[in-house]
Amino acid sequence: MKSSPANRSRDFERQAGYLHPEHCAPPPLRTHSADDMWFIRDGCGIVCGVITWLLVFYAEFVVVFVMLLPAKNVAYSLFNGAVFNGLAFLALASHFRAMCTDPGAVPKGNATKEFIESLQLKPGQVVYKCPKCCSIKPDRAHHCSVCKRCIKKMDHHCPWVNNCVGESNQKYFVLFTMYIALISLHALIMVALHFVFCFEEDWAKCSSFSPPTTVILLIFLCFEGLLFLIFTAVMFGTQIHSICNDETGIEQLKKEEKQWAKKSKWMNMKVVFGHPFSLAWLSPFATPDHGKANLYQYVV
Repeated sequence: MKSSPANRSRDFERQAGYLHPEHCAPPPLRTHSADDMWFIRDGCGIVCGVITWLLVFYAEFVVVFVMLLPAKNVAYSLFNGAVFNGLAFLALASHFRAMCTDPGAVPKGNATKEFIESLQLKPGQVVYKCPKCCSIKPDRAHHCSVCKRCIKKMDHHCPWVNNCVGESNQKYFVLFTMYIALISLHALIMVALHFVFCFEEDWAKCSSFSPPTTVILLIFLCFEGLLFLIFTAVMFGTQIHSICNDETGIEQLKKEEKQWAKKSKWMNMKVVFGHPFSLAWLSPFATPDHGKANLYQYVV
């Protein structure tokens, strides 16, 4: 099968001499383990992550203290309060998992002569080496300049979760966009109902705050909800489309030729969210169990 220019630029013969292992320092003695919490020390990403949580807390404040607590209908307040707070909790939990889960980082600095020789490579085979982090790069892995690591099935680096979206945390990122879109839609509906109620009743009785303060808080929440609804809904749809087609954002951008076997859209969903289908797909606390959903099935 003919390789694309993007693939040929990354191909090296699987021989230690061509990989220049002497240019790579030995890997650190202590490597990242599954028990360690993954966190990227990037100033922009940390600020964006903090802003995300503050905006959710602002929405919580307005929904609970401006709209629900002053409402006369107790059942309305309890129902909407439970739904909004539950979705907000799942959104923040998904954000935390997406931010603090290793997205699929390749061991750094393993392109050493000893490691390459231990692979027992056959003549004519190819291997990928990243010149930036001196790692043997698996198929479909790309280097992230922010994380300073090669990431398996890297889709993109998202500053709002201060992490790459890759093989191991894409589920949590998709859930984050979905739950943010849902609470944004829910907040917009409650704002619209609250405005209708306040126009029909006395503004002084529809909130614990003064009428001007109430209007300002609701307008800002409306603007925030509309902005985040559009952004996260589009991102959610883009991610689902990418997962179903088994093609990451970077692979689409670079127009890389598919070297892996084509699977059904349903199987591609199981690769990301777990096998078999269950309610755990919607939980940010459930780590995907791939089971029969093979991560890599390549054309040979």
